[in-house]
Amino acid sequence: MDDLDDMDHRIVTALRGRGTDPRVAGAARALSWAGEHGALWLAAGLAGAAVDGTRRSAWLRGTALTAGAHLASMGVKRVVRRPRPAHVVPLVRTAGRHSFPSSHATSAAAAAVAFGALGVHAAWPLAAAVCVSRLVVGVHYPSDVAAGAALGALTARLGTDWMRGGTRD
Repeated sequence: MDDLDDMDHRIVTALRGRGTDPRVAGAARALSWAGEHGALWLAAGLAGAAVDGTRRSAWLRGTALTAGAHLASMGVKRVVRRPRPAHVVPLVRTAGRHSFPSSHATSAAAAAVAFGALGVHAAWPLAAAVCVSRLVVGVHYPSDVAAGAALGALTARLGTDWMRGGTRD
């Protein structure tokens, strides 16, 4: 496990170093802010439900899956209680002290899977950008982000059939 910890530290240090560029820092802060508590993804899901009346139920269920994945990650955080990286100066404040798993990554991956099943392919690159932003702002280790993304993707994938509920396209 020491090798993983060492690699985690080295990667977050390197990516946090990219945040010294004001443009990179600004983008990473904006993505982190937008992803706080899954807000970006919840808003996107509700917007999809508002404009896509024929699949409104699927959009709302996809949004519920995203919220559920986010809540699950918060529960895991309370059990694992891994501290955030202390060896770098963060670019943003965080809602909590614990880093594993990344709730931003969880909700991002859940939304990418759920909304991707509805044909929103742009969710994937945006989700990846949100995940990387958490490393650039220095508040997560790569293993936090990977675990969060896996939790979110799995949660949404398990609920995809329920989400579509007869609206298979």
